[in-house]
Amino acid sequence: MLTDTALRNLKPKAAPYKAFDRDGMYVTVSTAGTIAFRYDYRLNGRRETLTLGRYGPAGISLALAREKLLDAKRAVARGESPAHEKQREKRRLTAAKTFGDMTGRWLVDARMADSTRAMRKSIVDRDILPAFKNRLLTEISADDLRALCNKVKARGAPATAVHVRDIVKQVYAFAILHGEKVANPADDVGAASIATFVPKDRSLSPMEIRLMCRQMESVATYPTIRLALRLILLTLVRKSELIEATWSEVDFENATWTIPKSRMKGRNPHVVYLSSQAVDIFVALHTCAAGSKYVLPSRYDADRCMSKATLNRVTQIVSERARAAGLPLEPFTVHDLRRTGSTLLNEIGFNGDWIEKCLAHEDGRSSRSVYNKAEYAEQRRHMLQEWANLIDAWVDGQTYVPTLMPDNVAVPVLRASV
Repeated sequence: MLTDTALRNLKPKAAPYKAFDRDGMYVTVSTAGTIAFRYDYRLNGRRETLTLGRYGPAGISLALAREKLLDAKRAVARGESPAHEKQREKRRLTAAKTFGDMTGRWLVDARMADSTRAMRKSIVDRDILPAFKNRLLTEISADDLRALCNKVKARGAPATAVHVRDIVKQVYAFAILHGEKVANPADDVGAASIATFVPKDRSLSPMEIRLMCRQMESVATYPTIRLALRLILLTLVRKSELIEATWSEVDFENATWTIPKSRMKGRNPHVVYLSSQAVDIFVALHTCAAGSKYVLPSRYDADRCMSKATLNRVTQIVSERARAAGLPLEPFTVHDLRRTGSTLLNEIGFNGDWIEKCLAHEDGRSSRSVYNKAEYAEQRRHMLQEWANLIDAWVDGQTYVPTLMPDNVAVPVLRASV
């Protein structure tokens, strides 16, 4: 049986020779003095030899060689060839795929809706590939993924951070399905460890609207961002519909904003009837746009629109400032402003069909839209003007009684008091 002392004393000879250990393992000593652990075995009637590794500081120890021997014996007992598996592993390492290569294949071949593919590709290009593109699939660990998700979350985009984790998980699942022998790092990164989300039923009260608007005035941000948040509350549009808006869509003369179907979730064009307050905001934004085609251009490139994460960061700051001041303003998102309008307009007593049209809920997204195709242009214009007047009153701490159209009945009065 071999010992470390015996191995160190093995000297090269004119021809290679063997020195035997226990359990069928032996070493070969080459004419150059290289010592390699080997194991001979028979499988399915044929003789095979497995090289377990070289002995020495740059190789493996005697103890590790004996552990590898036990693993090899177990494989043979299962009817598997450890020598062939070692060769397959070498081929896999030689042909190892980078994360960028596999992600490209996944985006092309995986089944998903076109809109989902476009959304995921934007996250891949912006957040994932800059970090992982040239790494082998075997080189990305759970800690690497967690660090990337935390980085994205830190810029105020927790939902995007969760998407980063989910995309990496799917890319690895796709790679494993296509024969890659890799561990999925996302298995050890739970979505809940990145971000948790409140139920999608948050709407602000009139008092919270007042607090939000007042807190925004003291937040260190650009006036255009304050105006953008106010405009979403006034018009009830989705964040992306405003962020990507261009001046060609705004008709100042008729006080309308027509969002083309290419930018609408329901794939139909949507006309927003602008209150006088909304028109004033568009005038202010036009003054700040400096010739850009976008209503809300990027700070750094007038040929691009504002980042979609910008408004999220400001609502987060507003919530944090209110909480630090002990004010009763719970955390809210940009989308909650849209939900707020829907909730309060329904409570006031405006016609639900008008509200659904203002929200651009198309067929399949609400029961009312299935039965009623009318546009309610004048009613919607009147309702959004009354809504804007209500917001002004709440912010100023006053009471305003909205004028309802003839087919409405109750007129609840909502007050913002602190």
